[in-house]
Amino acid sequence: MHQTTESGELAGRREWVGLYVLSIACLIYSMDLSVLFLAMPAIVADLQPSAAELLWINDIYGFMVAGFLVTMGTLGDRIGRRRVLLAGALAFGSASALAAFSTSAQQLIVARALLGIAGATIAPSTLSLIVNLFKNEGERNRAIGIWGTAFALGGLIGPVLGGLLLQYFHWGSVFLINIPVMLALLVAGPLLLPEYKNADGARIDLLSVVFSLAAVLPVIYGLKHMAAYGFQPDQAAALAIGLAFGFAFISRQKKLTHPLIDLNLFRIPAFSASLAVNLAGVFFIFGIFLYQNLFLQLVTGLSPFEAAIWSVPSSMIFTIMSLQAYRFTNRLGPSKTVILGLVVNAIGIAAMGLAAYNQSAVGILAASMVIAVGFVPVILTTTGLIVGTVPPERAGSASAISETSAEFGGALGVAILGSIGTVIYRSAMTGADLSGLTPQQVEAVSSTLASAADVAKSLGTETAPAWLSIARTGFSLGFAACCLLATIALLTLAAVAHRIYAKEHIDESTLSAH
Repeated sequence: MHQTTESGELAGRREWVGLYVLSIACLIYSMDLSVLFLAMPAIVADLQPSAAELLWINDIYGFMVAGFLVTMGTLGDRIGRRRVLLAGALAFGSASALAAFSTSAQQLIVARALLGIAGATIAPSTLSLIVNLFKNEGERNRAIGIWGTAFALGGLIGPVLGGLLLQYFHWGSVFLINIPVMLALLVAGPLLLPEYKNADGARIDLLSVVFSLAAVLPVIYGLKHMAAYGFQPDQAAALAIGLAFGFAFISRQKKLTHPLIDLNLFRIPAFSASLAVNLAGVFFIFGIFLYQNLFLQLVTGLSPFEAAIWSVPSSMIFTIMSLQAYRFTNRLGPSKTVILGLVVNAIGIAAMGLAAYNQSAVGILAASMVIAVGFVPVILTTTGLIVGTVPPERAGSASAISETSAEFGGALGVAILGSIGTVIYRSAMTGADLSGLTPQQVEAVSSTLASAADVAKSLGTETAPAWLSIARTGFSLGFAACCLLATIALLTLAAVAHRIYAKEHIDESTLSAH
């Protein structure tokens, strides 16, 4: 296992300025995941996409990011992380211009796909370059916290900035804001960022790249569409195809002298444990917060804007904790930070389950703030462990694996926890009196709370029908059940991680300075 020193050379002004340049690039990457939603009405009015085209405009960016993360991370290790990042920045800026001036839905889909491929260079390259910039473990923990804050701020700023631009400008302006940031990165990158690559790196195996894309893209597609539209045969087929190519990919990696992913990384216990904790954290946070947003609107009756305002306090805690998480890691050590964070996260989710059961919006808000306090140090510390416990020449690949697992974790969380809640909701609705409704309305009311609320609104009665109260109770029970499952899983994970980290003496040896 690769040891670290607590001391290590301290970073200077050049390194810190380089960090902020990298963080701004991450902020833009994160914004592009959320900014499009506000622009969709204007895009629909201008380009008039079909239903299928509209779906691909929304989804293709995230699919391409997920599909190319591993390839871009490994490419950075082989030919140079700075080189890959700067090439990605040039491509990102060019694709942004193509998207901004799109004259057809097909052109916008292609532009968004290119943006996703370029965006896949940013997360693994920036994280691995940060590990190169900061040799001192304490400073590296702080730098990773700032890196994580950029992603959190991107999710917060994206909708606000997008709304402001759309108020006064053409919808293409939400893409044009990317260009000056990428130009700044192209100018500052060669001056501020070190180059790092594996001196023994070989050519990338193209068949492995094809297999990795054929594995990741269908699985992400199947999971996201299952979460959005319920289980359907084409989604099961996509998952089966992806898993088959996943097995083919793994088999090929075992035979190659220079694999796209070094499977030996998974034999490092601290790496595998940290990756599992990271994936589980994202899995539960995505699923639980999806329920939270629906709960605020559909159970407590808040408007989307009011629900967003209610979510601001927890978002602020997320941002503050991203900046301050390094203090916990430096004081407690990575192992204790992860274990304590998992326990706090479990307590927060248990409190959220109790609040959901009692249909308390205030309780949901308070619980989400507790979750943020526990979740952020866990994610940032395990991210540091993932890239710090591998050989320096594999840091780009390790950070790409981390980002890919987060994509899978989020998609899995929404799909699986959403499915559990749906089963409980439909079970609760079997006892509801739906007489007086048409067969189509009965099916809608019995499927989801959102559909039930739409049917109730369409009836136009002054008092809400009795079955709507049952529907809200059924949804709240499903929410609470998922919180209970998450609480048990996180506490179990804390116990397992404690054993692995203790066996590896993860707090006595620090992470490799790379």
